[in-house]
Amino acid sequence: MKKTVFSLLGVSLALAAGQAFANDYPTRPITLVNPYAAGGPADNVARVLAKELGTVLKQQVVVENKAGAGATIGAAHVAKANADGYTLLFGTAASHVVSPLMQPAPYDGIKDFEFVALAANQPNLLVVHPSLNVKTVDEFIALAKKPDQKMSYGSSGSGTSPHIGGELIKQAKGVDITHIPYKGAAPAITDLVAGRTQMGVMNLSGELPFVKAGKLVALAYASKNRSPLLPDVPTFEEAGLGGSESASWYTVAAPKGTPKAVVDKLNDAINQVMRNPEYRSTMEAQGTELETLTPAETLAFVQEDARKLNALMKHVPLKMD
Repeated sequence: MKKTVFSLLGVSLALAAGQAFANDYPTRPITLVNPYAAGGPADNVARVLAKELGTVLKQQVVVENKAGAGATIGAAHVAKANADGYTLLFGTAASHVVSPLMQPAPYDGIKDFEFVALAANQPNLLVVHPSLNVKTVDEFIALAKKPDQKMSYGSSGSGTSPHIGGELIKQAKGVDITHIPYKGAAPAITDLVAGRTQMGVMNLSGELPFVKAGKLVALAYASKNRSPLLPDVPTFEEAGLGGSESASWYTVAAPKGTPKAVVDKLNDAINQVMRNPEYRSTMEAQGTELETLTPAETLAFVQEDARKLNALMKHVPLKMD
């Protein structure tokens, strides 16, 4: 009985201490670690978010780039940092799901973090070269299944969202389309527009200008709702590709053990940023979807992505470049 009382007292004191800490938090600048190089897509989103988050928290949020090893260098740094809310990870599918599953990593992509919020979600867009003369997913799949038809698709690298997106479609529809990994999205799109590859499943923002110009044909959007930027393009579900959705997503995560009160305070601040009309307008114009998730919902989102990749890897031998 005494042990139970003391145990409950200890929990109560810990919660009270955590709440008191959160009430004062933050009292100094926060570091948001981006596991990619400066100037890339992730960095652009991270810096816009950091600026707005600093305004809400009334404390500077500094983006620090720690790139390399499939985003594991930056993620490992945060996983081992003090669990006080002052070192956060701008996490991606690569840092939390793909790299830890496909190569040895000095951390667990899910268990070693407290997930704070979903910062941005950028669904992929399935496009094909106009020379295929197809307008729908069904027409494209029928063409791809012809014995004499040789097709390939490019991605921004093995293990990336465009690669996984392509393999999910191949598995779902039973088609043989050769994967060609590039060193980044730009050269992959360049070759697709030139007709050297025939299919792409990449971020909408990168493909949109070419779709608008008629140089690529959009077949389906990998989200639960149609994009306002391409309202006539069906979702994957509508096009018969439900369950094959892929996206580039960004979360904010803290080291495991960060006080719940701090995580909740950060979650509230990030969701305030995402409800800001000006911020929403800027991000949505780039094909970014914003969802105000709770920490628990953010964890579930990441776990679902991991489940999907685990299932895919049972059939497809994915590996990092």
